[in-house]
Parts: sequence; C-alpha cells; structure tokens
Amino acid sequence: MWRRQQSELGELRQRYELLTAREREVLGLVVSGMLNKQIAFDLGTSEITVKIQRGHVMRKMQAESLAELVRMAAKLELSPGKK
Repeated sequence: MWRRQQSELGELRQRYELLTAREREVLGLVVSGMLNKQIAFDLGTSEITVKIQRGHVMRKMQAESLAELVRMAAKLELSPGKK
C-alpha cells in the first residue's frame, strides 16, 4: 500500500511538472477557492484567459472535478494561493 501511494504521488508530481508557471499560479488560486473573475483581477488578465488556463490545468492534471483537483493539490502539499 505504501509503495502504491508513493507511485501515485510520483505520477502527480510528474503531471504538476508539466504545468507552466502561470498554470501553477492558477492552480494555487483555484484550489484556494477563488472565482475565475477574482483570479483574473489578481493576475491582471482576462476572465476568459483564466478559464482557458484552468482548463489546461484540469487536463494536464487529469482531474475530472474541482474536488479532485483540490485533493491532488493537498497530496502535493501545495499551499493555497501559492504563486
């Protein structure tokens, strides 16, 4: 069981490494509970751009829901709102 958990964590880390710096920022803000509009304001970009980046994050992390993405971030020990 421990070995399987380590393998899963390794896979998650590999997926996280595929994210661009901006996608990592968006991931941190999304899992902290911010809305796309708030994230766009924070990052000085448009809401549409945030939606696209959020979609890239979901696809690259292979998350089927926001809840699953939050669990992944917790496993990776990402602090909420990490930029």
